[in-house]
Amino acid sequence: MTQTQIRSIGLMSPGDMGQAVAVRLKELGFEVRTALAGRSERTRALAAQAGLADCGGLRELLAESDLLLSILDPGSAMTLAREVAALLPARPARGQPLLYADCNALAPQTKHEMQVLIEAAGARYVDAGIIGPPPRGAGRIRLYVSGPHAAALSVLGHEAITVRTVSERIGDAAAVKMCYGAVTKGTVALLTEMLVSARRLGVEEVLDEELRGSQAALRDWILRNLPSMPPKAYRWVPETEEIAATFAAAGFTPQMMQGAADTYRMIAATAIGGESPEQARDRARSGMQVVAELAAKST
Repeated sequence: MTQTQIRSIGLMSPGDMGQAVAVRLKELGFEVRTALAGRSERTRALAAQAGLADCGGLRELLAESDLLLSILDPGSAMTLAREVAALLPARPARGQPLLYADCNALAPQTKHEMQVLIEAAGARYVDAGIIGPPPRGAGRIRLYVSGPHAAALSVLGHEAITVRTVSERIGDAAAVKMCYGAVTKGTVALLTEMLVSARRLGVEEVLDEELRGSQAALRDWILRNLPSMPPKAYRWVPETEEIAATFAAAGFTPQMMQGAADTYRMIAATAIGGESPEQARDRARSGMQVVAELAAKST
């Protein structure tokens, strides 16, 4: 196992999760940089709020980084890996190969494919998965890691970031994330369909009374989680598709999680699905208000 000295961290990209992680890593004393060429004004604003240095392009970011953390929507993760692999042969020597940690919600088989790509280009690869809300305020995450170089990420431990090494096998951290994600994303999709359907069918109040009496914990959980879900629906489409692929590889039907992907695809196309997480937090809708807005969308 290669020993890794991590001083400078490159982060792609400082979105809702990435920005919060970057702030915590800066608190640990790391230099944290990003590349904002071609990024949206929202991403630029989030990077500025976190005080992240902008290297400009990805080539420059790789030249300045010992570790690259990929924290993206799952649908963009492989694109970034391919871009990095194409640029790695020209990366200036820093005394050690780049450590590339993919922290995205991808199936184990996708992580294996990415490992081959990154290692063929001369870098070292870590399979990682994040569970928990963005680590700002009271938010806490568990960073599950696996692979021969996973132990190197232990230095990222923070009171808001718990690093848990699963094994030295690529794909094991992904498997934990996929199985756990099936519980959260699958349940949110199912319960959202239930509540929206009840409202459209005109039995919302009767169902709510029944849930209060027989499923109070489940009712409170979904209403608490609904307000933050619509802006993330577009990211949950590829994530639930990756979960479906994970289950298919394990010998189960992919259809349940493919159905969840369809639900999130529909939600992403609504007005509230097009909001940013910051806009959703500012509007502070209740869970029932989210249900009402989704139910009002024409089918």
